[in-house]
Amino acid sequence: MKKLEDLKIAIVADWLTNRGGAERVVLALADLFSNADIYTSVFKQQAFPELKNRNVYTSFLQTMLGGKRHQLWPTLRPRAFEEFNLDNYDIVISSASAEAKGVITKPETLHICYCHTPTRYYWSHYHYYLEHPEYGPLNGVVKWMMPKLIHNLRLWDRVAADRVDLFIANSKTTAARIRKYYEANSTVIHPPVDAHRFSISREVDDYYLIVGRQTGYKRTDIAIDAFNRLGWRLLIVGTGPALKKWMMKAKRNVKFLGKVSDAEVARLMSRCQALIFPQEEDAGIVPLEAMAAGRPVIAYAKGGATETVVEGKTGVFFNEQTAASLLSAVKQHSKINWRPSAIRDHALLFDTSVFRRKIKNFVSQHYEEYSKLPGGK
Repeated sequence: MKKLEDLKIAIVADWLTNRGGAERVVLALADLFSNADIYTSVFKQQAFPELKNRNVYTSFLQTMLGGKRHQLWPTLRPRAFEEFNLDNYDIVISSASAEAKGVITKPETLHICYCHTPTRYYWSHYHYYLEHPEYGPLNGVVKWMMPKLIHNLRLWDRVAADRVDLFIANSKTTAARIRKYYEANSTVIHPPVDAHRFSISREVDDYYLIVGRQTGYKRTDIAIDAFNRLGWRLLIVGTGPALKKWMMKAKRNVKFLGKVSDAEVARLMSRCQALIFPQEEDAGIVPLEAMAAGRPVIAYAKGGATETVVEGKTGVFFNEQTAASLLSAVKQHSKINWRPSAIRDHALLFDTSVFRRKIKNFVSQHYEEYSKLPGGK
């Protein structure tokens, strides 16, 4: 049997247009498998300088008029991934919360999917997205079209999931959804945090912090309401379709910083009182980044945060997605004598080095088992 470093490997990503949690997973995979080719629907190279010298193959959406706005083409994205020719690869690793898992591979090719979640707007959160589209003037069109398209999109997504040989879930929350919607088992390997980017600051300022894309389900609105009442400082990093609406309701103690550099995010995290994490996330790398900086997290007690935040040691939870519940947790946080070194030590359990080791062991073990099966099955 070939050694892992001698195998031909492809990494397949839904899209590579901005740097979020899923994209950081792709970068970690690309770093681990340094000779792997990368396939994606659309790619903005300026956002990923790390991939400058890598083979990145894109779909017809890359050059199609309006194609880079991939959100507008749910019926074309399945075709985009099915058209990729992956016949010459020993292993395909898809990083998917949408269509990347739908690539077609030969029987002797092992397809491992690192699943961030079964597509939220098809399955677990369909009705939320239908009621709260964020397409501006196209909202009416989306509300009218999605119910007409969703049945066939779900059928394709379910068939696409059957093309995967092995699932890795980014959290127990996602593993439960994979079992529910795809009727498949999975192994949980939490996403990586680049702990080396963060350090404990000797000085802590008086502000609380939110970091992430400002979209409806992130629920930054309840944090704004809570801090409007408290009058305490809240800094909000990130842009998104909900930003303008939220800026209108914020008082002067709430400041919006927009898009900032990774280095500035690290500095802000190291000096904040706590990170506020009011959303239900599939996994969530941002809380681990704050913990890597030695700062506690105030998180909604649902989803992936419940697997990474330790109550009373690395953060506190609030049980209802309301301003009142969050406000109570903020006050509880302020009474605790936090130990930054203990918080950072916990985050190191999820460091990129740990992720790399677990992924490498998983791929090596299962490729060895897979290669012994007749026809690769």
